[in-house]
Amino acid sequence: MPNLNQKSSKEIKVSLLVYQHMLATSLTLPVEMLRAGEAFALSHNKTSKSLSIELVGEDLKPIKSRAGINILADSTPESADIAELIIVPSIWRNPRPVLRKHPKLISWLNNLWSGGSTLIGVGTGNCFLAESGLLNGLPATTHWHYAEQFRRDYPDVDLKPDFFITQSERIYCAASLNSLADIIVHIIHQYYGREAAQHVERNFSHEIRKPYEEQRYLEGGVDRHPDELIAQIQFWMRTNLASTLDLNQVAAQFGVSQRSFTRRFKAATGKKATDYWQQLRIESVKDLLASTNLSIQEIAFEVGYCDQGYLTRLFKKHLGQTPKQYRGLVRKKLFS
Repeated sequence: MPNLNQKSSKEIKVSLLVYQHMLATSLTLPVEMLRAGEAFALSHNKTSKSLSIELVGEDLKPIKSRAGINILADSTPESADIAELIIVPSIWRNPRPVLRKHPKLISWLNNLWSGGSTLIGVGTGNCFLAESGLLNGLPATTHWHYAEQFRRDYPDVDLKPDFFITQSERIYCAASLNSLADIIVHIIHQYYGREAAQHVERNFSHEIRKPYEEQRYLEGGVDRHPDELIAQIQFWMRTNLASTLDLNQVAAQFGVSQRSFTRRFKAATGKKATDYWQQLRIESVKDLLASTNLSIQEIAFEVGYCDQGYLTRLFKKHLGQTPKQYRGLVRKKLFS
């Protein structure tokens, strides 16, 4: 069982499982991103919580990764502290021999889940979660090359191989390193706020990402709802970003009162219609900044804003930088 002597509440305890044949990048990347979020938060607010990061192995013997890097566990399941966040790295090639050698880690995951910890599995590392039984009846994903074998080994898991991210309450599954990075940005947002998350995203992968919410399969998620009328309106909004209609006119176009539309949209999606449409437009602006040479004014027209200044203020409010600054950052990663 985990050690009940938890550390100070001023710390966020994070544990990462370590074992033979793990993908070292799926260990180091989340640690470096979390540390960057912590550093940003502490530099802006001295009362922010610090991170306490621990590597947990089946035993304390040195582990040689496939990259040739020797890794030493700090603790075993018997001595490890209770962690708020657990990360299970991916495994090179066939995960089954690795799973057989780590029964204590598998049992430990169950104990932590029961104690309220959040779990993140990466690629074939999700086999640890499946082996523990924690994924039974829940959505999950894994690396594409192992999807069919995963389905055969764990038929009780609701595998979603077409999604890079799945979330079921406190269990996240990432199919790849890129999707792991998106989850970590999401976690940093939860721990340290939007500015810290945006800072980390810009420094690690500012040219890539769709928002976490757009990529995941969320069990019971509000982005998959049974209100067919609202789904039709959402599709219309996505395909008519340049429309000059206001939302009252959109509602009337679909034969529903503004009051009913407002209520049903929030009930179905969990968001206000104005916020949803605004976010669609901002994401379109990001794509146009990255992939076209349109001027900021032209992009504003493309997404339904007549005023370039308004777009710039809105963009900076949501992303912490102007459209011009964003384009400059993105273009630095593009090859001619």
